[in-house]
Amino acid sequence: MTTLVKAWTAARETLKAAGVDQPAIDARLMLEFAADVSRTEIVTDPYRELTAEQEAKLDGLIARRARREPVSHIVGRKGFWKIMLSVTPDVLTPRADTETVVELVLRDFPEQMAFSVLDLGVGSGTMLLAILAERPAAKGLGVDVSEEALAVARENAANLDLDNRVALLRGDWTFGLGDASFDLVVSNPPYIATDEIETLDPEVKDHEPRLALDGGADGLDAYRFLAPEILRVLKPGGRFAVEIGHTQAAAVEALFKAAGAEGVTTHQDLGLRDRVVAGVKASF
Repeated sequence: MTTLVKAWTAARETLKAAGVDQPAIDARLMLEFAADVSRTEIVTDPYRELTAEQEAKLDGLIARRARREPVSHIVGRKGFWKIMLSVTPDVLTPRADTETVVELVLRDFPEQMAFSVLDLGVGSGTMLLAILAERPAAKGLGVDVSEEALAVARENAANLDLDNRVALLRGDWTFGLGDASFDLVVSNPPYIATDEIETLDPEVKDHEPRLALDGGADGLDAYRFLAPEILRVLKPGGRFAVEIGHTQAAAVEALFKAAGAEGVTTHQDLGLRDRVVAGVKASF
């Protein structure tokens, strides 16, 4: 029979040979899922034997990961900020870079403050639900053109007991939303240039929804539309924060300044890459 440590080692070597970026971590995650064990149990009880069913399940999971299917799709969930989210191939896998938006927003909106937040392109609910989980007096609206993505967001909102403070709407960006309606707008729009998508890792280009990646010829199509529209739906004095590609800060800043935004700034992620453009709608 195969022990936990032997299974982990073999899985790691298989993933390493397949070119997976973090083979040891991914092998451990697959083992935890297949054998229903914790990270601590793998370390403290390494010679525990897997059942035949667990071994077969692990082999199947490792084969999928070796074909570069994302871990989040295989196990069906991904941690983001302080919450756990269900994830399917219909939504972008939540990434640590996007936590930069959440961190920035929470700094600007105190814990007990009541405010309204709009998330454009809400996907699995990543940013919106992370913000609402930290701000109990806030309420939010998430808009997405994909009904499949909205179904995932609804499940996540319910799992986090946030469904009483969030509404989810199928729509095309801000179409149909009233002027000066929200205190905060966040968005992680598609920002990859069309011809760059095929150069991305297989986990992204082969498994993530193309609709959530393709930002047009220069990656800026969504921002051209969103900059004036975000300013339109924000209340006077309201704030916005949008995720960007790390080379797009100057262009996106210019679009928001041209739309009338004030205090436009760029903020870096933990890797010290430009990641978020934020600003304010004038209060008069």
